[in-house]
Amino acid sequence: MTSFRYLAPASLDDATAALAAPGAAPLGGGTDLLVTIKERIARPTELVDLRRIAGARDITVRGDGSARIGSAARIADIAAHEGIAAHFAALAQAAAAVGTPALRNMGTIGGNLGQRIRCWYFRRDLPCWKHGGAECLAWKGENQYHAIFGKGPCHAVHPSDPAVALTALEATVEIAGPKGVTRTIPIVELYEGAANNRDGETTLAHGEMIAAIELPAASADGTQYYEKVMQRGAWDFALTSLAAVKRTDGNVRLVLGGVAAAPYVVNESIGEDVASGGLDADSIDALAERAMYDAEPLSQNGYKVWQAAALLRRAMHTLGSAPA
Repeated sequence: MTSFRYLAPASLDDATAALAAPGAAPLGGGTDLLVTIKERIARPTELVDLRRIAGARDITVRGDGSARIGSAARIADIAAHEGIAAHFAALAQAAAAVGTPALRNMGTIGGNLGQRIRCWYFRRDLPCWKHGGAECLAWKGENQYHAIFGKGPCHAVHPSDPAVALTALEATVEIAGPKGVTRTIPIVELYEGAANNRDGETTLAHGEMIAAIELPAASADGTQYYEKVMQRGAWDFALTSLAAVKRTDGNVRLVLGGVAAAPYVVNESIGEDVASGGLDADSIDALAERAMYDAEPLSQNGYKVWQAAALLRRAMHTLGSAPA
């Protein structure tokens, strides 16, 4: 493991100033970062601990129904927060599905959203596309846990459970950068081009950090849940997952995890059909088949098409009969 300097700024301005230095990297719970350092994937010279920043751990559900979650809020605290569980159940359930109790009590939401892919070729420092190789080694190799949507060149999936729920809830991400510059983007933009980015899976530039996540009041309440299919009963990443949301205004959002380089938003027209209600079994089967039309499974992961379709059918039945 390489040596590095540890910094613990108390303000957002000090943190972004420290992150602007060459070789600086943000530190949340460290549950993934320290592993990537050990695996020689990350080689920071300075670690900037974001947990001491004022308000960075706060979780606030406002009177209008919206919510704000600081980037250093622990995954366990999000899962256990009464306001989040009551109004944004999909997020609370996704947070509860992360790893083990020890990992949830250490990991932060910012770190979880920014964690690196778990592809074994990448993690073993082999010459895959992310490591400067000519192609994705999983494409013709061991690919049973890889993407079924997207044409690469990297075929790894993003491992975050909360990212799937936050996408269904149409969350926005507040990003802080050097010299006090702050921007807010929809969470889908955080992962734009993830499969085409050799240096990471997010659109964060060097020196930028996730400051907070905002949840809109329009996504509060209604019918919502998160379901995760795993090979093991605990301490595992999703083979496939689904965040399903029917808002109080009747809008339906379906987002799959474990199937693409980023949370995969199911075609909105399918959500409109589900929102209309009155779907019989044949109609639900047809919609699930349509949702999977663009899937291009690799040699060993065709089972994910069936898993995702099954999750979608169950969600369509649940949301189609749920009141707005």
